[in-house]
Amino acid sequence: LRKNVEDFTGPRERSDLGFVTFDITADILNRKNGLQSFRNKITLIIFDWNVKQLFLYLSAEYSTKNNALNQVVLWDKIMLRGDNPRLSLKDMKSKYFFFDDGNGLKGNRNITLTLSWNVVPNAGILPLVTGSGHVSVPFPDTYETTKSY
Repeated sequence: LRKNVEDFTGPRERSDLGFVTFDITADILNRKNGLQSFRNKITLIIFDWNVKQLFLYLSAEYSTKNNALNQVVLWDKIMLRGDNPRLSLKDMKSKYFFFDDGNGLKGNRNITLTLSWNVVPNAGILPLVTGSGHVSVPFPDTYETTKSY
């Protein structure tokens, strides 16, 4: 769903506002963050002794004629040590506004959604980990005028 609305944060021009509903199914443990061999089996470790929490976020990336790369965070979640590392979220709505600084969402056929996370350690650097999967979604060619979201 996409609307053309006034953006009061900048010039008095109309901008595209996208509304995204999504499902996320992810197993955060299945990442090559750390490997431990145990009886010839490889166990993936993300919550080792130095990991306090994970900051997960879903971002949208797309290009327009004005900008080669646009990145917008749509949703986020903090996963603490001890939380279930398997996500199964259905019919989620974006937590943050999906504004384009013009009309770059209308008819855009290549908006890529990616789940990424930052590892928040007890001590040390903050590594950025990008999920291995992503999905590209097309946006419609027309604007929605009803209040259906």
